[in-house]
Amino acid sequence: MVNWQVTATTIYCDAVDDEATVLVYRDFSVQCTGYDRYGDPEPETLDGILQKSRQSGRPLKCEGPECWRVSQYRDKIRAEEAIQDGE
Repeated sequence: MVNWQVTATTIYCDAVDDEATVLVYRDFSVQCTGYDRYGDPEPETLDGILQKSRQSGRPLKCEGPECWRVSQYRDKIRAEEAIQDGE
């Protein structure tokens, strides 16, 4: 039985070359602060991304709320919960 409300971790997201916090809620829905900031960026944020892209020599773009980084953390939490439920 799930007895928590939310869990979170901060990761380095190479898709946007910045840190992002991934939140997993008790229904296993997820939220990523990287997507909140970079998914539909404000003009000033977009300028920063474009500048980082030029410096790194590769395009930087948020992959959306279901990117592998977010899914990997959610799946890890789901697996840990399944182990606890089995005890």
